[in-house]
Amino acid sequence: MEHSASCRLRFPPDNDCFLIHRFRCILAQKTDHNKIERHVTETPGRRTDNGKNRPDSLGIRHELARKAIHLSSITIPLIYCHITRDLALMLLVPLFMGFLLVDLLKNISEPVSTWYRRNFGAMLREHELSGKKRHLNGATFITLSALLLVLFFPKILAITAFSMVAVSDTVAALAGKTFGKHRFGHKSLEGSASFFISALLIVSVIPGLNLPVGIVMAITATLTEAFDFRIGEFRIDDNLSIPLMSAGTGLICYSIFLPEQIASLSLCR
Repeated sequence: MEHSASCRLRFPPDNDCFLIHRFRCILAQKTDHNKIERHVTETPGRRTDNGKNRPDSLGIRHELARKAIHLSSITIPLIYCHITRDLALMLLVPLFMGFLLVDLLKNISEPVSTWYRRNFGAMLREHELSGKKRHLNGATFITLSALLLVLFFPKILAITAFSMVAVSDTVAALAGKTFGKHRFGHKSLEGSASFFISALLIVSVIPGLNLPVGIVMAITATLTEAFDFRIGEFRIDDNLSIPLMSAGTGLICYSIFLPEQIASLSLCR
């Protein structure tokens, strides 16, 4: 570097000016080093907040790209409606394991982490970019939720709950990003209202679902999406909490009020 070269060339021994010169050179080298460090640690495609090197929230363009991928997961309940539970598990287990493997490798392998950030960094949220804590990303959680829904819930409830996290969560994020003005925490009233309205539309068209039960599921999903759920310092991803909470609520409602209809929930007509 330029400052280092000048420090090596000028070397007047036993001279008080030499100490002052060396001190200035060290300060200059430190400044250059900090500039390089800040340049390297910033993630391409993301803004920083007031020079503090904290990733800003996703812009609408990157949010659209992220949610387009998220919305594509609606193919899971659409396909599940027409195949057996066993076949669905045969498809979901390797899909989940693939996402999980990539997540684990990016946390322990620097080459994989670099590749992952370079290709997907612009669409990642702040907690997904943070290197302080190891974490799983949304794609892993949403395939895990699909797997758990198929394993533990009747088909109709699984399809309903997953459709809400795929569609309503997407609608809420885009509405909140575009129109959200009345905020609470990281959410907005506009986003939550959009989630609830779209969830009501979903439960109204699911075949074989009791509508009052579906409305209770929609309310549960909306409240779950609106607030963070934590176990200690661990935040439960809403791709997991929304479908499991809504499906669990639906199953409880059927078990208490409509137990004779539970068997029919395994058929998608």
